[in-house]
Amino acid sequence: MTVSSDAKYRFDDLDKELISLLRKDGRAPVAKLATIMNVSRATVQTRLDRLLASGALIGFTARVREDYDNTWIRAVMMIEVSGRNTSHVISKLRGLPELKTLHTTSGKWDLVAEILVENLGEFDRILREVRVVDGVLNSETSILLSSV
Repeated sequence: MTVSSDAKYRFDDLDKELISLLRKDGRAPVAKLATIMNVSRATVQTRLDRLLASGALIGFTARVREDYDNTWIRAVMMIEVSGRNTSHVISKLRGLPELKTLHTTSGKWDLVAEILVENLGEFDRILREVRVVDGVLNSETSILLSSV
């Protein structure tokens, strides 16, 4: 792995394979990873340490199906931003904890946000909060019903 001047990481094939395996099973033991990758445990551990130290790998977590807990309301909101207000809008939206993820995108919509709230009252409130942000021109929201 090398670090370029713009702080983006370039992964070699071994780094990519390790990251891919960790995405599938973040709790896999180093010995199992080494066996799958056909390298030594020390190689895997060194790579893991380097990925963690560089910030390219930020941690390990359990992945849960999005529809496992159906007591939450999940939705996707497409947001159109007026003029050159994207940075301002992003800054404001990052302050809303109900927005689980926020992405820039191409096409008609400038931003896509994933919303996660406990009830319809919170859902209604967060929709209003996003829509009154200065620079938000238009939005369209779809509630996610089930994962297929």
